[in-house]
Amino acid sequence: MNQLEQLRQYTTVVADTGNFRELAQFAPRDATTNPSLILKAVLQPDYAPLLADTVAAHRGAPLEAVVDAVLVRFGTEILRVVPGRVSTEVDARLSFDTEATAQRARSIIALYQAAGVPRERVLIKIAATWEGIRAAAQLEREGIHCNLTLLFAFCQAVACGDAGVTLISPFVGRIYDWHKKAGGAAWIEAANAGAMDPGVMSVRTIYNHYKHFGIATEVMGASFRNTGQILALAGCDLLTISPDLLAALQASNEPVTRALDAAVARAAEMPEVHYDEAAFRWALNQDAMATEKLAEGIRAFAADAVKLDRLIQALPS
Repeated sequence: MNQLEQLRQYTTVVADTGNFRELAQFAPRDATTNPSLILKAVLQPDYAPLLADTVAAHRGAPLEAVVDAVLVRFGTEILRVVPGRVSTEVDARLSFDTEATAQRARSIIALYQAAGVPRERVLIKIAATWEGIRAAAQLEREGIHCNLTLLFAFCQAVACGDAGVTLISPFVGRIYDWHKKAGGAAWIEAANAGAMDPGVMSVRTIYNHYKHFGIATEVMGASFRNTGQILALAGCDLLTISPDLLAALQASNEPVTRALDAAVARAAEMPEVHYDEAAFRWALNQDAMATEKLAEGIRAFAADAVKLDRLIQALPS
């Protein structure tokens, strides 16, 4: 049994890609997308007709409506391959506007429903800013399920759990990247690998908190740099993995053991923690890594959203 098959014994495997043609070989339950992944996909010749057809079908509509139609088109194609859910991201440029985020999410869900996709099969991805978390709380009350992304700090996870969001995506690899860069010449890779990887440790802390206090929000580790990070989180609710790392897991038969265990977390002792807005903002401010990576992630997704806008605008109208 290869490592991917073994991992599935403990964790739900999700594919982190916008390229739906490469999904079937890995048989993931769910798939996640973001503006960067969609942009990467639409730049491939195989997807040019899909992009052109979708844009042509929405000729004359506002640009944001056309963009959402493209995202939803990719999402519906992905859902033909995966049996579970697809995550589709709200424009990162709305990350600090609660009402605009909620309204854009409703529009995306309406497009999915018009395509015959029930809302239960869609997760709306929103950056885990205070405003994004508030939008997600509102959407969840309306029956629109959310995936809070760009999550780097424990305070973000706690606030998401309190808001009743369906799922969070803590970014393992980006946390690792920051600490490795900050460590400089003093960084020792072997001492910061596996269970001691700072990104892995962050997800383990969040997972244990959720399970200990019976918080229903699912934890989906994301943004992996190597298979060691993935295997160190075996047992996490879900893990979203890029196609190259899925292939690496598929190619190895080394044993995989459970690393995270809900029963162990429930038996542990830990303090109960909650954050109001002021406490949340202060806790995030005090975490240099999380503050920097959240801002950087929003800027990067926003930049790719602008590129996608321009690509669509450049097509014949």
